[in-house]
Amino acid sequence: MAKLYLVPTPIGNLEDITFRAIRILKEADLILAEDTRNSGKLLKHFEINTPMQSHHMHNEHKTVENVVRQIQNGKTIALISDAGTPAISDPGFLLTRACVEAGIEVDCLPGATAFVPALVNSGLPNDKFVFEGFLPVKKGRQTRLEILAQETRTMILYESPHKLLKTLGQIKEYFGEDREVSVSREISKLHEETVRGTAVEVLEYYEKKPPKGEIVLVIAGKK
Repeated sequence: MAKLYLVPTPIGNLEDITFRAIRILKEADLILAEDTRNSGKLLKHFEINTPMQSHHMHNEHKTVENVVRQIQNGKTIALISDAGTPAISDPGFLLTRACVEAGIEVDCLPGATAFVPALVNSGLPNDKFVFEGFLPVKKGRQTRLEILAQETRTMILYESPHKLLKTLGQIKEYFGEDREVSVSREISKLHEETVRGTAVEVLEYYEKKPPKGEIVLVIAGKK
């Protein structure tokens, strides 16, 4: 039966992909990829010859209807992002919602996503947590920080390396200098590291050692 598969891809080490993910990508009629050039390297590595089509944040509004129609006509389609699980701070939500509304079966495979190992590695409470993704860049950022400063659950943010110092400085300002944080960088890659401490300590660390790569920031909830 034709359906939509959401297929997680490695966030670093290629061994993090599952056997099932490889099988689904090989059996699908079409793979929707966030960046076909980037995903082409992954498919080549695992000898996957399924046709690819571009599906990213700049064109997904235009392509969703056509993809739904293809599945309704009998095609099985797999959606992948550049790394991790589709729709987690990556394209995928719009297509998933459209398929659900059209009565199309959607199957999300378990697999790699950056925030889970970052949360577990942090040493902060993980029985209850909230995933915030990326903070607003400008409009609404201050308001969001003020709200999160009162959050009692552990918080998880994605951040870019050139904005990490700014964000840590704002955590120091809005959450307090002694708020515990953990920064996991380049998860599952060669230069993976996790730095833990107070907002002040971690900020001082990265002021001396400018961060690079993909970053997950975990913040302790308010006591």
